[in-house]
Amino acid sequence: MNLFNLSLKLKGFPIQKAKLALKRIKGLSVEDKAQYIIDKRTEIINYHLQQNTFYKSFANKVNVNDWNSIPILTKKNLQQPLNNRLSKGFTTKNCQVNNTSGSSGYPLSFAKDKFCHALTWSIFMDRYGWHDLDINTSKQARFYGIPLDKKSYYKERLKDKLSNRFRFSVFDMSDKQLAKNVTLFSKFDYEYLYGYSNALTLFAKYLKRETIVLKDVCKSLKACIATSETLFEEDKKILETQFGVPVINEYGCAELGLIAFQNTKNEWLINSDDLYVEILDENDNILPYGEQGRIVITSLYNKAHPFIRYDLGDIGTLSKKSTFTKPILESLAGRTNDTLNLPSGKTAAGFTMYYVTKTIIEDASKIKEFMIEQFKIDTFKVSYVAEEELSEIQKETIKKALDDYLEPGLHVSFERKESLERAKSGKVKQFISYVKK
Repeated sequence: MNLFNLSLKLKGFPIQKAKLALKRIKGLSVEDKAQYIIDKRTEIINYHLQQNTFYKSFANKVNVNDWNSIPILTKKNLQQPLNNRLSKGFTTKNCQVNNTSGSSGYPLSFAKDKFCHALTWSIFMDRYGWHDLDINTSKQARFYGIPLDKKSYYKERLKDKLSNRFRFSVFDMSDKQLAKNVTLFSKFDYEYLYGYSNALTLFAKYLKRETIVLKDVCKSLKACIATSETLFEEDKKILETQFGVPVINEYGCAELGLIAFQNTKNEWLINSDDLYVEILDENDNILPYGEQGRIVITSLYNKAHPFIRYDLGDIGTLSKKSTFTKPILESLAGRTNDTLNLPSGKTAAGFTMYYVTKTIIEDASKIKEFMIEQFKIDTFKVSYVAEEELSEIQKETIKKALDDYLEPGLHVSFERKESLERAKSGKVKQFISYVKK
């Protein structure tokens, strides 16, 4: 049964309509695809200039016939209540609302209209099909975080059930837990692994130490999809060797969906079906293929909320083999998270810190930026930019989250700052550890 398709349909997302639209887009000739991209760019900016008060004010000097006159939109520009940023006719009740992880240092709430959200999932389904994977029927071993508060926890578990996936913990990557993971792989017919590059690499290194090839344990495995963090080439080789299957690089973000996905020819293809991707220099000029710069993306279909020339804070390069209708991502920089080592000997993925800070970032208009640093194996510091000091209750909530997600007895201090130090990419790294491995 196609439970995932059914769940989308029951929630009011027009998945069949979206699949038909994607089929039409993929059927376009090279010439027609180029014109389609140009037309959709013009259409979406005109829509938001007419229907979105926030964007009309933001882009008040734009010339719709001159793409370069359109201003670059950043998360900092969006640091205001979501209701202020929605287009006419859209509310938090009639569209998909979500939050970014805050891994860029800027937590953000956003919305997607229901057709846009359905089209996003149609594109994921299409790309997975390149590797003989079906989101509805292929069982996924998911190495991803999960909220620990009861409501959110069971919501995610239900989504896992509907999506035919089992979620492995990234909060505990100790050898003892990883041995249990191997046992689970021996009992169930997983078709692919999916998760944070960092967590998958920790698992693969454990398998290497134990001289285990995962496909020997789980014969049904076909592939591994690494996402969310930069996958270094040396780590990719370890994954391929120890998992015994091809490793696929995925690049996406919550606001926009799938940005790039590797095909069977090992090309990291940019999604040009519902996105338009540019690489810009520090002066907002479009760079030629082969040159590294800021990744700036336009969502061609999101009518609920504008993401037009949206600067992700990532740095990347498009291959010289790219064309307007077939852009190829050559490299991606800046999406790395450190590994957490703790006094008990426990190891966890650095992305765990997202779930710690998520306890207080729901109102992004108050918490502008945050960063967590580990100075000693048991000592952490939360630096943040906010309109006011965190209350003692909020601080205690974070301390409790550290106890729940990591382990009890950790020391944490807090410092409110005017701004946080940024990396070369322009991002604030969410978590930095100064503890030697």
